[in-house]
Amino acid sequence: MSKTGTRLRLAGAIAAVLVAVGVVTGPAAQAHDRQPGLADLAHRHGRYFGSAVDNPALADSPYLKILGDQFDMITPANGMKWYATEPQQGVFDWTDGDAIVKLARANHQRVRAHTLVWHSQLPDWLTSRQWTAGELRSILKKHIFAEAGHYRGKVYSWDVVNEAFNEDGTYRETLWYKTLGPGYIADALRWAHQADPHAKLYLNDYNLEAIGPKSDAYYQLAQDLKAQGVPLDGIGFQGHLALQYGYPTTLEDNLRRFTELGLDTALTEVDVRMQLPATDEKLARQATWYRDLTEACLAVRHCVGVTIWDYTDKYSWVPGVFQGEGAPLPWDDQLRPKPAYYALYEALD
Repeated sequence: MSKTGTRLRLAGAIAAVLVAVGVVTGPAAQAHDRQPGLADLAHRHGRYFGSAVDNPALADSPYLKILGDQFDMITPANGMKWYATEPQQGVFDWTDGDAIVKLARANHQRVRAHTLVWHSQLPDWLTSRQWTAGELRSILKKHIFAEAGHYRGKVYSWDVVNEAFNEDGTYRETLWYKTLGPGYIADALRWAHQADPHAKLYLNDYNLEAIGPKSDAYYQLAQDLKAQGVPLDGIGFQGHLALQYGYPTTLEDNLRRFTELGLDTALTEVDVRMQLPATDEKLARQATWYRDLTEACLAVRHCVGVTIWDYTDKYSWVPGVFQGEGAPLPWDDQLRPKPAYYALYEALD
């Protein structure tokens, strides 16, 4: 690393912190605006660089400042999931999703919409009774047409079906699979395409990063769907990693084999958690992983971008789900950049 590069990175970090906490405003803050963000750097490679955002964070002005400066793609963490958008059967509420789309427009950002079909975070009315195949197929079709139709022309892509497989490559025994069989995936993609013909349509899952039974199952499914003429544009590799489980060294080869099917790939929900407390060694290893993930995407022509699952530990989902684990993101809970941020910057620079 050159001395000039080090000074620029240090100056940018200090400026980001001062702007974030409101110490610097006016012309100095505007000067900080002119520093390239991660998305600016990614754009030079023909990629996007995004972050998830959840609605409670929309009241956090320092958070929004960094979100607008650094990222050109945002994903609603929860606001477009079924429990939020159809809380009662046939009664739709677009409030949270619309707020994210409005924010994106104000920041000249695009939206990865997430998600139309998932087994989790479903409303009680949907999970509390048994449905016939005909009933559930009608409900699913109506929901997809309503939501994808509402956001028609407003979003870059949809995670149409989320987390459809188990770790061993078998279908997950979800409400959708048990009632409708595996054909629900092709149906959902067809309906989403009819509702919004211009949105990119993805299948999305975790633990796909390494070549293995789960990613093999998606590879076979993608081949089958393409052979049937089902509208499928990409595969989303979530990228929820943990230091204690090791880095997926076959990621680049895995991304490449999907793109050779004519599909886009993307890293869609990246975070790298660790067992607490965070140490300098763990943070350095985390930074290396963020750099390696990003470089793997840059090395594969049709890996179109990277999204981190929110950018700051302040709003991470990890501590609430994995006891004793956390610190998974490139900014800490005080909105200060961590070694992972600089590793991302270097990978993209």
